[in-house]
Amino acid sequence: MHKTPTTFDIFVADGFVLTELAGVVDVLRVTNRISGAPIFKWQYRSANGGPVSTVCDAMIMTTPAPSRPEADYLFVLGNTNPECNQLLPALPSYTSRQSCVVLLSEAASRYITETGTDRHRHTTHWENRTVLLETHGLHDTKAALVVDSGPVITAAGMEATFDLTLSIANRHVSSAVMMTVADVLLHEHIRHHNTLQPFSGRSVMATGDRMVDQAIALMQANIEFPLPIAQIADQTQLSKRSLERKFNRLLGATPNGYYRELRLNKANNLLLNTDMRINEIGLACGFPSGFTTIYRDTFGMTPNAARKRGRLK
Repeated sequence: MHKTPTTFDIFVADGFVLTELAGVVDVLRVTNRISGAPIFKWQYRSANGGPVSTVCDAMIMTTPAPSRPEADYLFVLGNTNPECNQLLPALPSYTSRQSCVVLLSEAASRYITETGTDRHRHTTHWENRTVLLETHGLHDTKAALVVDSGPVITAAGMEATFDLTLSIANRHVSSAVMMTVADVLLHEHIRHHNTLQPFSGRSVMATGDRMVDQAIALMQANIEFPLPIAQIADQTQLSKRSLERKFNRLLGATPNGYYRELRLNKANNLLLNTDMRINEIGLACGFPSGFTTIYRDTFGMTPNAARKRGRLK
């Protein structure tokens, strides 16, 4: 006797990203096939129902978003217009019944701008994050692939949708099934939510201040052998004190603190997504000694514990 299927509403708007649709549906479909049972069911939804086109002119038929949803999960896909208001007006009707809401790329961006609070607890695609910085001055959103902040999960979308859906599906089936699903999809490694997006440094955190951006570029180019802040200031034709004031005003951090965070972020990526030894990661990120202590003080756990937690169980 099979359990009642877990249900997904997949909300789309014109210009939605086909990669993201596949990242949800193909994971659910292959999981059902491997399990030999309808573990998951899904429906395509839109604001008014009817045909909805993707950016590459493929089309799917949808039904209107229900006023009283029954789905366990709601996925809201991104589309080609970051300003398109594709969030469901009835979003609270999902969260009020404890449905898990997942917002991808532009949908996450819209949510971040509309909620106005706790922006540091959310993420979106790095391109959209740049727009948020330029148009709203929001430099405190995260650069991770996924941020799970309770009833609402925000995510970068695109190919990372596969990682996210695989991790969600793993809540309902065994790890052996999920690893087989990942193998069928030729998705060799399921990335941890905290993995940083590509271009999550200079391109995303560009401040608009030429000298600060130059300082950040120098930091990124010298991760393994960190430069003294005084030398960075000299190369940007600023005094050390002027550079510190600019960093504090634009980024809310000291140059030393920002530089240290860049190196720790790279270390976290290596930790979660490679099999490098802990001491090698420390050396590669400019921590010749004390890396475990520094990592624990920053992330609240040792590198070994973080690596174990990050693996799909």
